[in-house]
Amino acid sequence: MKKAARQSSGKSKQLSTQDASEVQQEKTAKGILAVKQRTPEEKRKAHIQGIIKTAVASILGIIAGILANIQYGMGTETKWYAVITIVAILAYYAQRLIYPAIKVSTKEFGFKDWFYVEFLVVDFCLVTWTLLLN
Repeated sequence: MKKAARQSSGKSKQLSTQDASEVQQEKTAKGILAVKQRTPEEKRKAHIQGIIKTAVASILGIIAGILANIQYGMGTETKWYAVITIVAILAYYAQRLIYPAIKVSTKEFGFKDWFYVEFLVVDFCLVTWTLLLN
């Protein structure tokens, strides 16, 4: 009975190891998971895509800040947080269209990536709008 349990346990370990290899992780001899090392070319490509993501989000934020200043200026009855919410929603959909056009894969984006680029858009929008109001 114990032998059968050990064999089924061994099979589940093999399956989990196969699953881990599918996500680019491999099991070392000590049983510790190690992340597969990226090649210098992969690192360079990821770095360039990170710069592109940052630049696009920053430019969208600056444009949104300029448009907010033109549209609302200082004397607005619209609340600023409503404007920022609209900017964030529009920027999200704009980026969903822009990134594939410039060969940045949005399929690899996780929550952290989208949060990062949206934060940049909102931040640059607020900073630009504030500077233009002064």
